[in-house]
Amino acid sequence: MLSMTGYGRGEYKSGGIELTVEVKTVNNRYLDVSLKCPKIFAAYEEVLRGKIREKLTRGHADVYVTLSDKREKAKSLSLDEGAALAYASAAKRLAEVAGVEFDLTATALLRMPDVVLRDESQCADDEILSALNSALSAALENLNAMRLKEGEKLKADMLARMHRIEGLVAKIAERAPLVAEDYRSRLKDKVEKYLAGAEVDQGRLLSEVAVFADKSNIDEELTRLGSHIDQFREICLSPIVGRKLDFLVQEFNRETNTICSKSNDIIITRCGLDLKNEIEKIREQVQNIE
Repeated sequence: MLSMTGYGRGEYKSGGIELTVEVKTVNNRYLDVSLKCPKIFAAYEEVLRGKIREKLTRGHADVYVTLSDKREKAKSLSLDEGAALAYASAAKRLAEVAGVEFDLTATALLRMPDVVLRDESQCADDEILSALNSALSAALENLNAMRLKEGEKLKADMLARMHRIEGLVAKIAERAPLVAEDYRSRLKDKVEKYLAGAEVDQGRLLSEVAVFADKSNIDEELTRLGSHIDQFREICLSPIVGRKLDFLVQEFNRETNTICSKSNDIIITRCGLDLKNEIEKIREQVQNIE
């Protein structure tokens, strides 16, 4: 079982290349990847996303890539002629307006922002891409190691709560058969009190109790809750469980709500409320699971 929250870091340092990849993940209903990396990797972003999707299925992932390339290599420069001409035209106009000598030189123009551009795309060679793949793989491996560790803690907590839920369901099942008998006894006492000693129609009394017993019967809900408990434990053995558990928790809530509405018994109602409390805590944990 994997948590959706984690952090992983991978580094590559060799031959003048220093590249770091950091991956941070948090909860999200679907997989959402945000990349922040140097422009030289712009054409490679979809490949990066594909590699990340191989390791993650849900959650929001922030991926940070930093690069320092200290290799000795020829510099590739380009000239933005439009920017240079714009600077020259502005300088000439300023000289005319101010009535001063126009003394702009080509050397001065080269110092202007955005006139000389370094062709960074030349840096994204096979060696750098190999470094990126190596660092990304290490980052994802470290991320999943942390997510697995956190996921095991979440699983232990949920299974402990499921054990308490099983105990509450057993308590409700033990109490349920007594509800109709308690109702019959209370109803008989009330009728006898109202009739002031007159004979009670036992047939009518039994008929009323039978109707009540049918309306308050929760055998089906208890059976389904028992099945849900078994399914929950079985699903927890799988690595990717988030969506399945999310659906199953909804079913737990549905059965518990029905029990509370049908029970008409204070003891069962209290157990039902305790059930809802444990189910809600499990639901919160499920939101953190991939």
